Amino acid sequence: MLTRRQQIDKTVEWIRAKVEEAHCKGVVVGVSGGIDSAVVAYLIKEAFPDNSMGVIMNIKSNPQDKIDGMKVIDGCGIEYLEFDLDQPQIEILNMVTDKLKDKGLYREESLKMTDANLRARIRMSTVYTVANNLGYLVAGTDNAAEIHTGYFTKHGDGGVDFLPIANLTKGEVFEWAKELGIHEDLINKAPSAGLWEGQTDESEMGTSYKYIDMVLEGKADQVPEKDRAIIEKLHRVSEHKRVPAARPPIFE
Repeated sequence: MLTRRQQIDKTVEWIRAKVEEAHCKGVVVGVSGGIDSAVVAYLIKEAFPDNSMGVIMNIKSNPQDKIDGMKVIDGCGIEYLEFDLDQPQIEILNMVTDKLKDKGLYREESLKMTDANLRARIRMSTVYTVANNLGYLVAGTDNAAEIHTGYFTKHGDGGVDFLPIANLTKGEVFEWAKELGIHEDLINKAPSAGLWEGQTDESEMGTSYKYIDMVLEGKADQVPEKDRAIIEKLHRVSEHKRVPAARPPIFE
């Protein structure tokens, strides 16, 4: 059984191999101020000390997220860029909703999620713009719990080149964060995708990462029935996010 440090070292080696296979020069990651992106930022900095980049992006964000993001930047010493994306996001959202209203198709009840997913997709488009210019790959920040429940935005934070912490439960992400020396404020922070004011992952999902981790660890029988049903439903309805885009059979 490898120690956490040995697992981290193996992951760093794997990141280097992925970049080499793609004939790229380094890695970029969006830094949100959360624990997952913090761990990935530390990993890519170890993998490519001189060719790694963190990107901080504000879209109607809680000011604390930038403060926490800078704790990541300063903590691992990674190069970074910062962008204020409020205006582009507002312009696209208003343009689309105005056109839908003109056609009589607009649905007010869908606005909150439309707004949230657009934020995630604009952030990822920005990260890829940086990556394309530098010749870097884009590292994702989704962990095993998020992948299992589909708790990511399709073609947003889910649209990346590789996922270095995809095999880690949420609990293991916290263990790696401690091993890497990530600031305790991030370790103690309630997980949030920053999709809207006051949003937290667990309140939106309706269950806890503790129970999702237990399902992933084969302990579903120990999870309360209500939470187990929620997790099963989240996994079922998000299946389309985990598979390649559908293509028809060849009609002959």
